[in-house]
Amino acid sequence: MEELINELKVRIVDILDLAGASPTTMDVDGPLVGGALGLDSIDVLEMVIMIEKDYGIRIDNRELGEKVFASLKTLAAYVYENSPRLRK
Repeated sequence: MEELINELKVRIVDILDLAGASPTTMDVDGPLVGGALGLDSIDVLEMVIMIEKDYGIRIDNRELGEKVFASLKTLAAYVYENSPRLRK
């Protein structure tokens, strides 16, 4: 799971072009939206597209999105549990 969390950190900083943010300093328990990273709904949309493309997972309703994107830890757990790419 730690490897997936680190991968997600790098991907988020990369796709959202978060100047001044470093994957090594991202808080896994802090809120993704409205937290220290300053992410908004447009950023969430970009992350949804990345999750669909990279991990084969659809996040297609607001309630699910709010749960999944609550923190980096909840995002990683959801990806880990639902990605066909990560199933062995």
